[in-house]
Amino acid sequence: MFNREHWDPTPPRLEKQPPLEIHPIHGVLPFAGSRNPLTRSNTARRVSMTFSTPHLNGAQQVFLFESELESAVALEVMLSPDFYHLEVQLPPIFYNTHLEKPPRHHFDLRVTFRDGHRRLFFVRNAESLRHQNTTDEIAAIYAAIPAHLGDSFVVASGEHYSRARRDNLRKIWDLSQDIDPDADLYVLEAARTRPYSLAKELVSACHDLPRSVAMHSIYRLIGQNLLTANWDATINKYSRVWPTK
Repeated sequence: MFNREHWDPTPPRLEKQPPLEIHPIHGVLPFAGSRNPLTRSNTARRVSMTFSTPHLNGAQQVFLFESELESAVALEVMLSPDFYHLEVQLPPIFYNTHLEKPPRHHFDLRVTFRDGHRRLFFVRNAESLRHQNTTDEIAAIYAAIPAHLGDSFVVASGEHYSRARRDNLRKIWDLSQDIDPDADLYVLEAARTRPYSLAKELVSACHDLPRSVAMHSIYRLIGQNLLTANWDATINKYSRVWPTK
């Protein structure tokens, strides 16, 4: 009798594993979504993060994302000064299709802005969005959205979130948590009044600040859309930056 693993090069088919669980973290609020997206995958990269939103009044909470793309969309919105609260993996809604049993959909993100407006996000990679069946699915989901669930609906395509943009979003989000309004104001004034082209030249123009402090302010100002840079290239001291008009 032959042992399968001695002759068959095909990887054995493994039983489906349950989603990974995030155990309680001291001082951090637990994940509040309706489903756990941390299923095992050979292709998708699941993301778990902790951060605070204005709604949480300084408390940290666990957020789980089904992909790097979803987390990038969330970080981009959270950098907006109008951002107030984020919810992920919402309870399902059922929508009509040709199938006998109506399928259900969990919205990836719901963002609440300071004026109370709630925006729902459908996040998908660009290749999937080119297919007609995805277009039909989006139309059916849009038609089924109950009025109480949100005020607007946005389709976010992976085409707009390059690897460099995703990396820049994570870095700028992290640096944006270190608040230094005096340094940011100083660097912004220098950016508007002194000659420079590259970020490192703007750092040199900020004579009264340590170089690291000035560079971190540049990152924060880019995140606040007060300075402009190319998000689809790695943002560093060699990047061209200029005041946003």
